[in-house]
Amino acid sequence: MNISVYFCSMESADLLLLFLLPLASVDTDTLSGKTLFFPQESANSFVMLIPLKPLSLDAFTLCMRLSVDPDVANQARRETILFAYRTQNADELNVWQEKGKISFYLSSSGDAASYSIPLLSVFRTNLCLTWESSTGLAAFWVDGKRSTLQVYKQGHRVQSKGLVVLGQDPDSIVGEFDINQSFVGEITDVNMWDSVLTGRQIGQLSENEWTGPTANVLNWNTMQYVVKGNVIVVPQKYY
Repeated sequence: MNISVYFCSMESADLLLLFLLPLASVDTDTLSGKTLFFPQESANSFVMLIPLKPLSLDAFTLCMRLSVDPDVANQARRETILFAYRTQNADELNVWQEKGKISFYLSSSGDAASYSIPLLSVFRTNLCLTWESSTGLAAFWVDGKRSTLQVYKQGHRVQSKGLVVLGQDPDSIVGEFDINQSFVGEITDVNMWDSVLTGRQIGQLSENEWTGPTANVLNWNTMQYVVKGNVIVVPQKYY
């Protein structure tokens, strides 16, 4: 990849992070068929995903397959970040396993939508999150099964010009990571759409029988990424 062309296409926050991370590199390959393995707690290991379009969203479906080390993630007082999207001024979209629940936050670090759904384990779970601004309706989907709906942040809009980070919760646009919130385990198939998929489509996705629209915000098969620290990109034979 021509790095100068990449810089020209980046939003300012992404560009700033790359300047401040001289040891990081933009991978010229994609993540298709691969898994990201975070082997241990860390305050400096993460992966930045490069979106296909700005995350300026009034609706979305976010899906990913995860497994965790339960001896770490399921500690009673531990918070584990599953997905982080941070702008200069706010945690725009964060997904957590915390306090025995799975939660997500929009433009907040204190006002969450929390769900009493099965926690992650050593076995891979297909976890999806749907939300739309017009109604505020939100739900988690675990292996194709939907949680109870909640109304959350009706009328809100996810703002652009931020960073998508796996493995850490950035408390500022350039870092400030907490080892006790880091992700330990495996993440793959992180995909995001700028619309709410149907229950049937999410069920197909869970069963690896996808026939729906191509993920147009984050697409695991086509997007590029930046790796920093102790993160292992596991090849397809282990998928």
